[in-house]
Amino acid sequence: MPDVKDIPPLRRTGSTAAVIVTHKRVEQLAASLEQVVAQTHRVDWVIVVDNGCEVEVERLLLELAGERAVYLPSRTNLGGAGGFAYGFLTALALGADAVWCADDDGRPADANVLETLYDVAEAHRLHEVSPVVCNIDDPGRLAFPLRQGLVWRRHREELEGDFLEGIASLFNGALISAKAMEIIGVPDYRLFIRGDEVEYHRRLVRSGLRFGTCLSTAYLHPDGSDEFKPILGGKMHTQYPDNEGKRYFTYRNRGYIMSQPGMRRLLPQEYARFGWFFLVQRKDPKGFLDWLKLHRQGRRERFTRP
Repeated sequence: MPDVKDIPPLRRTGSTAAVIVTHKRVEQLAASLEQVVAQTHRVDWVIVVDNGCEVEVERLLLELAGERAVYLPSRTNLGGAGGFAYGFLTALALGADAVWCADDDGRPADANVLETLYDVAEAHRLHEVSPVVCNIDDPGRLAFPLRQGLVWRRHREELEGDFLEGIASLFNGALISAKAMEIIGVPDYRLFIRGDEVEYHRRLVRSGLRFGTCLSTAYLHPDGSDEFKPILGGKMHTQYPDNEGKRYFTYRNRGYIMSQPGMRRLLPQEYARFGWFFLVQRKDPKGFLDWLKLHRQGRRERFTRP
């Protein structure tokens, strides 16, 4: 049987489809599209999955991408997970050799991002490569804390080297080969939002494919670091989104993800971290019970929505 090591890595000579998922953010989408269509490594298709089904989005896409535009309106809000699944499958159906992910509220840092990702992918023979995800309002800061070794980094200047193997932020500027998707599939629509990229990363880790983060280029995204609350003097973190809806999907989906192969060994740590956060740090037993209920719901694969 063929080994994953025999699967060809990303190559700049192949075709590339950019996939962007949007939902009622036309102005922010415009900033994203302007950077995507202007890349020095030209994308072959610009696929926009429109969860808001707005005519303004279609007009914008056609204006900026022209003949490369592929507009996918959805009268059902598929969420990020379903939207990327729809976009990825469309890219594969078009014959794309690689998919470059983007978002409507973020954008590539400059016109050279995709070219740099291909440089690194070819140098390291990668099947997936991501840029560093930086704060769109302060590009020197990371949009999400990033662990390098045993240390959590919050500033780009703290990152060491030019490549971080085995860790990647998916959907925010990630470049993934079509051959890799034959093994890891497409995102899970059931997760809707929150945790879909973590579950996809879990599959990537278990696949044995080569992947990582290019530290010499960036994708700009609204700051999300405030959700990650330090505990035990900053040695560990827990996630606490700022509203009930986000917490619902975050904790329910974490329950599902932590019950999957490759993640179960982390379950004791999960209980310890969130137990400490809610019971000791916040002194919020009701919050812990709510977390426990949602976590259990995810483990039982009860994917109802509020």
